[in-house]
Amino acid sequence: MAKLTRNLLTAWSALILLGVIVNIVIGLGNQSIQAEVAERQQEITQTIHLETLNRQLLAVLAEMALKTNDEQLKKVLAESGINLDAVPGSTPPKK
Repeated sequence: MAKLTRNLLTAWSALILLGVIVNIVIGLGNQSIQAEVAERQQEITQTIHLETLNRQLLAVLAEMALKTNDEQLKKVLAESGINLDAVPGSTPPKK
């Protein structure tokens, strides 16, 4: 009976040890995945900030092109896909 109990306890200890090792391996894998996700989230956040800045810059350039009637700037904006004809208030009111 003592030998059977010892064998059962040894098997149980081995299973627990195996569970601990699996838990450690999964934990390490999760850490690397979390680091990758954090890096991607930072890139997304930076892209959002840059997109806002890009929109503001394009709005200022479009406004400047309309105010100064700069044909070169209008051409550059048109080549970039900015249609100044669609900007509200871009044409002066007719008298």
